Amino acid sequence: MIFINPKTDFAFKKIFGSEQSKEILISFLNALLYGGRSIIEDLEIINPYLAPKIQGIKDTYLDVKARLTANTTVIIEMQVLNLEGFEKRILYNAAKAYSIQLEPGEDYTLLSPVIALTITDFEMFQDLPQVTSNFVLKEKNVLTDYPINDLELVFVELPKFTKTLEDLESLADKWIYFIKSARQLETIPEIMAQVPEIRRAFEVANQANMTREELEVLEQREIYIHDQRNAIRLALRQGIEQGIEVGREQGIEVGREQGIQESKIEIARQMLGVLDEETISRITGLSLEEVRRLM
Repeated sequence: MIFINPKTDFAFKKIFGSEQSKEILISFLNALLYGGRSIIEDLEIINPYLAPKIQGIKDTYLDVKARLTANTTVIIEMQVLNLEGFEKRILYNAAKAYSIQLEPGEDYTLLSPVIALTITDFEMFQDLPQVTSNFVLKEKNVLTDYPINDLELVFVELPKFTKTLEDLESLADKWIYFIKSARQLETIPEIMAQVPEIRRAFEVANQANMTREELEVLEQREIYIHDQRNAIRLALRQGIEQGIEVGREQGIEVGREQGIQESKIEIARQMLGVLDEETISRITGLSLEEVRRLM
């Protein structure tokens, strides 16, 4: 069997965001948010995955959103590229999901909790050793919880997860291993097949069960991610090399600043024709005018 890569946004939403994936999502959220306890018994997928027609490379499948039985909203995102401003975007999306619950004039007591669960294919918190991190509002000095704990940010950093199949213990271990390693597997491991929801997730991820249109979109998304990673690597390498060379002639500090600027320009060049100018500006930190000059 060939399994699609759950780390791509399209595949992640197909596996966890389809109407027929409700039991999969319940098990996944219970594992990552509640330590495997059956806290979530039912949920509603707010924006369910729809099989694509032939779509362009700029189409995205970023978020899975669900409303739990207690009216808690959960936003789940799989992020493979570490882009500038990503941390702010997570906070913005959570705050927005919290604030838009009310119509004008409605009472604040009607607000329900929001959890933003983000899985990253890169390290976000290098000073924290754990795979999963939970952030809530606390008093700055004595770390007392805010009276209303309605906003929670949960992060799962895949590079920090190093367990092998033989090391898997908890339900969370198995789900994280699925996301990180399913693409490299040819069969469903017995230890994971024992969990019905994970077995079902493998079935959804089986490439043989996908339509031609889905396979085409999946290929486009994987090529896009691969190209962006290569563009960033190339730009950083060239920026460092140019910075060193300029630094020899003009001084280390001047060289460093010019190297950073050249890195931004090279990244922008690689993205021309793939992303719109506003997105390129946001990712690179260049102004819109600078991006337009490159175009």
